[in-house]
Amino acid sequence: MPAPARTCGPSPVPVLRQRALLLALGAACALVTVVTPLQAQPADPAAGWPNQPVRFIVPATAGGGTDVIIRLLAKYMTEAWNQPVLVENRAGAGGVIGAQYLTTQKPDGYTFLAIPSAFGVRGAIDPKLPFDSIKDFVGVGQMARSPSFMVVSPSLGLKSLKDLIAFARGKPQGIVYGSAGVGSTAHLHAAAVAHLAGFKADHVAYKGTPEAVNDAMTGRILYAFAPGPNAIPLAREGKLQILATSSIAGTRFITGVPSLAQAGLAGYEGEDWFGVVAPAGTPLAIRQRVAKEMARILALPEVRERLATLGAEPVSSGPAEFESFVRDYILRTRKLADEIGMKPEG
Repeated sequence: MPAPARTCGPSPVPVLRQRALLLALGAACALVTVVTPLQAQPADPAAGWPNQPVRFIVPATAGGGTDVIIRLLAKYMTEAWNQPVLVENRAGAGGVIGAQYLTTQKPDGYTFLAIPSAFGVRGAIDPKLPFDSIKDFVGVGQMARSPSFMVVSPSLGLKSLKDLIAFARGKPQGIVYGSAGVGSTAHLHAAAVAHLAGFKADHVAYKGTPEAVNDAMTGRILYAFAPGPNAIPLAREGKLQILATSSIAGTRFITGVPSLAQAGLAGYEGEDWFGVVAPAGTPLAIRQRVAKEMARILALPEVRERLATLGAEPVSSGPAEFESFVRDYILRTRKLADEIGMKPEG
């Protein structure tokens, strides 16, 4: 018998195995293509948050408007989050110490800064701050706004803003007014009044609003501006005389008190505001959760009622909205401060 014919090329069995191997590799690559993006997705930074105490730094002394409002919210946050929500006062240098401290904290969503409008004023007038008021902080949300009230000692016998202006103009050596610190909103209000009324005045910067109000109450300084939480309760007790409010909105909180314009001094109007910021880099998801909780609390009838008794009204906003608000406020205030000659050294 003749020998079987020999075929050229590879054996058919290995070819089949190679094809199977190639198909398997192709399927594996497709699987990797589908699975890898899912595995690469970062975890939600707000998942499981908070799992430790949350801190709110207040860059002012205890008892000021910012302190009173954030402590009110912190009580409800503690209950809602089942974690301690702590309020820590780091006062000094017109709020600079507390704000600078926040910039040293990790942006992990466990440390926030409760700010008054003074944060924006100082950022507007002081180019030598150890931080950038716009770039080093990110928004969380606004808490409230409050017209500011011009207060004097009842012992002076001044019954109106016109009385105060006449009194101040009669002092060639000038008078002294006080505020919660250089670059505070109260400083801005008081400096604007002196500038527009045309009398000579020196500024005394205090560590916080309560200290400035106390010296106005005793007559050590001629006048000061204070938010509703600090001015209205003392006025109702007869310990302070309120001559005017910094905006027309203030007339709703206490009867018989005119705005500056209504009292005869046109050209200036302003309000205090209160909000929360976080260190730059704090996850947006966490900031949104805090803002949402703040809005829930501020909508509670008992909270709104409490704020009203203090001369403040709740205002809610999200992180992006509040961040934009603060930036615009700083830019507007910078222009106004230049017009009235307000300097960071007082």
